[in-house]
Amino acid sequence: MGNNSFIDKFSAVAGRIGQQRHLGAVRDGFVSLMPLMIVGSLVTLINNLPIGRNTLLKEKLAEIPGLAWITTINGNVWWGTFGMISLFSVMAIAYYLAKSYEGNALSAALVSLAAYLSAVPQMAFITTEAGEEVAGWGFINYRYTNAQGLIVGVIIALIGTEIFVRLSRSDKLIIKMPDGVPPAVSRSFAALIPGVITIIAISFITVMIELVAKNNVFDLIYENLAKPLAKGSDTWGFGLIIVLLTHVFWVFGIHGANMFEGVLQTLNLMAVDNNTALLESGATEGFTYFSKSFLDAFVYMGGAGVCIGLVIALLVAGKSKQNRMVGRLGLLPSVFNINEPIIFGLPIVLNPIFAIPFVLAPILCFIVAYGASRMGILPAVSVVIPWTTPPILSGLFATNFKIIGPIIQVINLAISVLVYIPFVKIADRIEMKKEAQQAEAAE
Repeated sequence: MGNNSFIDKFSAVAGRIGQQRHLGAVRDGFVSLMPLMIVGSLVTLINNLPIGRNTLLKEKLAEIPGLAWITTINGNVWWGTFGMISLFSVMAIAYYLAKSYEGNALSAALVSLAAYLSAVPQMAFITTEAGEEVAGWGFINYRYTNAQGLIVGVIIALIGTEIFVRLSRSDKLIIKMPDGVPPAVSRSFAALIPGVITIIAISFITVMIELVAKNNVFDLIYENLAKPLAKGSDTWGFGLIIVLLTHVFWVFGIHGANMFEGVLQTLNLMAVDNNTALLESGATEGFTYFSKSFLDAFVYMGGAGVCIGLVIALLVAGKSKQNRMVGRLGLLPSVFNINEPIIFGLPIVLNPIFAIPFVLAPILCFIVAYGASRMGILPAVSVVIPWTTPPILSGLFATNFKIIGPIIQVINLAISVLVYIPFVKIADRIEMKKEAQQAEAAE
C-alpha cells in the first residue's frame, strides 16, 4: 500500500512537471525545428569531411569549380539554418506557448521575434582599408542569431508571449473591426496594441539592463549564465544524473526524455555550435563532449535503456514464447531507436525484473563513451543527429566518419546485451512457468 502510494505521488508530480506549459513550449519549439537542425548539420558534415586540413588533396579538390560551389552553397545553407537558429527558436517557442493559452499564436511568434531583434546590439566597429576603425550602425553580429543567443531567445519568447497573451485578453486594448472585414485583418488589428506594448516593454527592459550592467543583455547572459551552464553540463556528474533520471522516469511510465528535452536541446545546439566552430578552426581543445546528440548516438541506441541490447538478449537467450515474440516485434523499431513496443510490450514499466538493467545498461554505456571522449579517443559530436538514425550510421555521422564511432557503439551494445541476459533468463523462468500452467489448464 505504501509503495503504491509513493508511486502514485511520484508519477503525479513528474506528470505535472512534464505537462508544464512553458517547458512544453520550449520542448515542442525545438522539436519543430529539427528539420532545420538536421539540414544545418548535414551541410556542416559535408564541408568537414575527413579529407585532411590544409593538405594537398584538399587544395586540389578546392580547385575543382563544382566542388568549390558546393562548399559555398553549404556555407549559405548553414547560415540560413544554424546561423539563424536563435531567431527560429524565438518564433517556435512563442508560437507553442501562445497556442497552449489558445491565443493568437502567429502574432505572438512575430511579436516575440520583433522584441528579440529590438534587443539585439546593432553597433559594430569596422576596419577600413586604411586601417582606421570606425563605428557603424545596423550591423548584427551572427553570435546574436546563432546558438549563442539561445538562452536570451528562450527568455524573451517566454516573457514576451506571457505579456502579449495577457494584454490580448483585455477588451480595452483590442481594436475591433466592423463585421465583414476579413478574419486575418481583424486578428492583425486585435494584436496591434498588445504587440506594440510587448515590444516596447522588452526593449525597455533590455536597455535598462544594459545601462545598469554596462553590457548588452546577450553578452551578459552568455558570459554569466550560458557559458557556465554549458561548462557545468559537460561533466560526469551532470551526464550521469540526466541518464539516471531519464530511465527512472521511464520505469514509472513517464516519458523520461521529454522531461529534459527543452534543456538538453538548448545545451545541444550550444555544444554543436561550439564544436563546429572549433572543428573548422582546426582547434584541438575546448570541445563540449556531453550533448543530446552524444546521448542519441552512443547511449540511447535502440531508444532509452539501450533497448536494442535488450532485443538482442531476448532473441539470443530468451526461451519463452512471449519474450521471444516481443523481441521479434521490437527488432525493427529498435533499429530506428523506437522502443515503445519493448517498453510497453515486455513491459519495462513497473517491472521489477527489467527495471535494474534498463537503468544500469545506459549508465555503463555513458561511462564508456564519455570516458572515451574525455581521453581523446572519441571525437566530440559536431552535428545534430536525427534520433531515428540507426546505430553504426549514427556513430559514423557523430564522429565525422571516423571508425572509432561505430567501434564504441559495438562495445556499448555488447555491454548492454551482457547486462540484460541474466535478467532475460530470470524473466524466462517466470514466463515459462506461466506458459506451462496455461498448457495444463487447457488440457
